Amino acid sequence: AEETDAIARSIKTNDNVYFVPAFTGLGAPYWDPRARGVLIGLERGTTRAHVVRATLESIAFQTRDLIDAMRAVTPALTVLRADGGGTANAFLMQFQADLLAIPVEVAAIRETTALGAASLAGLGVKLWRSTKDLEQRRAVAARYEPRMSADERETLYAGWRRAVERAREWVI
Repeated sequence: AEETDAIARSIKTNDNVYFVPAFTGLGAPYWDPRARGVLIGLERGTTRAHVVRATLESIAFQTRDLIDAMRAVTPALTVLRADGGGTANAFLMQFQADLLAIPVEVAAIRETTALGAASLAGLGVKLWRSTKDLEQRRAVAARYEPRMSADERETLYAGWRRAVERAREWVI
């Protein structure tokens, strides 16, 4: 994560290079099993840094796709809580906050899936009285605030959407 973070930060923009990791199709919200992976926007000046940055950005773009779908049917999301290996990449976490226009909080415990299962079990046996008891135990290691302008955010996302359209229905 440290290496890709530094590589992604070594360039100021993605220079319109996008990566769509549709190796076995696209899941939600596209549901297109015929889509295939695309690395698009390459030109003579494209470097390894552009490819690394596009790969990291693709994670955030896919999250934006899902969050946008959820926003259509649920109350507004005010913060994204993140865990897992990707949280070690500060570039990715900041880009995610920028792309969603909401803060991203990184859990102090990187892998919280097992903790969540144990917490639910604890609720079941009355170790904790309510989810509020659990909420008080949650620790945040880092918080990323959105810094990107709305124009830049939507321009980047429009580029992602164009790349996704080119990846769709590839297999005949």
